[in-house]
Amino acid sequence: MVYPRTCGGCGCALLEPGLPVCWDCRSELSLIAPPYCQRCGEPVHGVIDHDYVCQACTERPPRYRKARAALHYNQIGKDLVTGFKYRHALWLEPLLIDLLEAAVLGHFSGDVYDAVVPVPLHPVKRRERGYNQSALLAAGLSRRLGLPLMGGRTLLRLRPTPSQTRLTARQRLTNVKGAFGTLRPAAWTGKRVLLVDDVMTTGATVSACAEVLLNAGAVAVDVLTVARGI
Repeated sequence: MVYPRTCGGCGCALLEPGLPVCWDCRSELSLIAPPYCQRCGEPVHGVIDHDYVCQACTERPPRYRKARAALHYNQIGKDLVTGFKYRHALWLEPLLIDLLEAAVLGHFSGDVYDAVVPVPLHPVKRRERGYNQSALLAAGLSRRLGLPLMGGRTLLRLRPTPSQTRLTARQRLTNVKGAFGTLRPAAWTGKRVLLVDDVMTTGATVSACAEVLLNAGAVAVDVLTVARGI
């Protein structure tokens, strides 16, 4: 009564208990549907009647097999992700996991995985933020799917890279080069992995993670994020 829960999108007080966003904001959630690049999942405007791979993936193929996202990174998508990531809006977690689970059913229905793994956060940043938002999402999704969750020393961030937000695509690749590693490479032998993060823009971070996992012996790495920026 003193501190009513507010909508994770517009910030207005929620009149119905149990809802993380109001119905107006929920109606603005923009789910990603075809057509999109078959590799990175970047949405495409217009009509495409064949398997399409974007120019970026053609010129510089990512290390992951394919990447998909639940939402467009429009204003409501951005508000949800940044609120959960930077403003401790942890009550949004069930909604974001619902979106990830729906994306798995919609985009990965024919695929089989051995493990779910989050994109790791450097210990320094984790202490500053208090949690790894990707780890929370991956843990919730692994429970929903009934798959093992792999994290910790199986995939870790070796150095605290600067934020990718204001970097160009080429700078992002350089920024994360050699930033990830594993202390247990044998744990990945033969694994089909679903790599989870909150948002993907150029895909440099998840591609760098996939490279580590494939070099350690994983046979396939697919990427799933809540939102897809452009």
